Amino acid sequence: MTSTTLEGRDPTVRNVILLAICQALAMTGMSVNMTVTALVGQQLASDPAWSTVPLALQFTATMLTTLPASFLMKRIGRRAGFAVGVSIGIVGALAAFHGIFERSFLIFAAGSMLIGCFQGFAIFYRHAAADTASAAFRSRAISLVLAGGVFAAIVGPELSKWSYDLFEPITYAGCFIAVACVQAISFAFLYFVDIPPVRHTSESPDIRPLSEIVRQPTFVVAAVGAMIGYGVMSFVMTATPLAIVGCGYEFRDAAFVIQWHVLAMYAPSFITGSLIQRFGVRQVMLVGAIILVGAALVNISGLEIERFWLGLVLLGVGWNFMFVGGTSLLAECHSPDERAKVQGLNDFLVFGTVTVSSFASGALLNSFGWNAVNYGVLPLLALAGSVIAIALWQQRKAA
Repeated sequence: MTSTTLEGRDPTVRNVILLAICQALAMTGMSVNMTVTALVGQQLASDPAWSTVPLALQFTATMLTTLPASFLMKRIGRRAGFAVGVSIGIVGALAAFHGIFERSFLIFAAGSMLIGCFQGFAIFYRHAAADTASAAFRSRAISLVLAGGVFAAIVGPELSKWSYDLFEPITYAGCFIAVACVQAISFAFLYFVDIPPVRHTSESPDIRPLSEIVRQPTFVVAAVGAMIGYGVMSFVMTATPLAIVGCGYEFRDAAFVIQWHVLAMYAPSFITGSLIQRFGVRQVMLVGAIILVGAALVNISGLEIERFWLGLVLLGVGWNFMFVGGTSLLAECHSPDERAKVQGLNDFLVFGTVTVSSFASGALLNSFGWNAVNYGVLPLLALAGSVIAIALWQQRKAA
């Protein structure tokens, strides 16, 4: 796509397209990463219970990066901030590659943490789209950026299947070379992103303290929905490749299931924004919680590969409804001057939940099995569903 073509578009539409492409590239790398990281951890760890520790450390790094990334982008701009994140991601992928060749669990874990730092920047692609969109277009802009993950769903697992034996007999090392190359492509598209910085004027409203902002019922619903939706998705998805291979299926079967899972995460984004506009954000989030319950029940029902597939498809759709809904709702909680700290805090909470779930997932699977992983998410989903349902009831009562 040429500079002339891009500059001829409406700035909001152009930015959404560019951010969707960058999101697609980021998620392609993460799709590869999610498919193989736990399996590499299993190869390198001295104890099978540590298999998911590199992935958990990755989410820890994402959690710890969200606030610094948000404030850095407030200072230097979205485009420069995203470029810093991509650079860190490339270094992390190369470090993970080196760790596999050296058979070093510590080096591989360090590379995973750097990849997690990159994700701490990449999760702001959706917020960047919301920043430039009108209120009427905001939920669709967020959805369209997340829809870039459809590309990741198709390309990511195929890339992992093509590259995992590229350096035989050292398996999975090629996957991280592929991740580094995919992320490097992002620079070509970030060059054209043009998001004006927030201008602070004397007419700007007073910036409220976080303690006041987080007490808003809207913030509570947005944060709880996104935290539990993302945490449950990560908890089950992290354990899935280990469970599939542990049942005697091949790596390609695990890659196939993850491919459909990622597709289900992002394909609904083409319509989620429209559903939110038609039915309401809280209604869509509540349906997402119900779908996630269905995913857990399907996973509990048997160990056939078809059940793994269906359970992970439902897991992806439920996550999409809750996460897109939570992100849309969050934009109603803050002014432009409050944006950096509110978005940073929200994503810190979300990925804090994801970090805990990732650490727990491998240990629970190793100690108690696949069914325990899925039973474990049901109380959390009951909590999220209750919070959203109460907010919906209060909204209708007030109306």
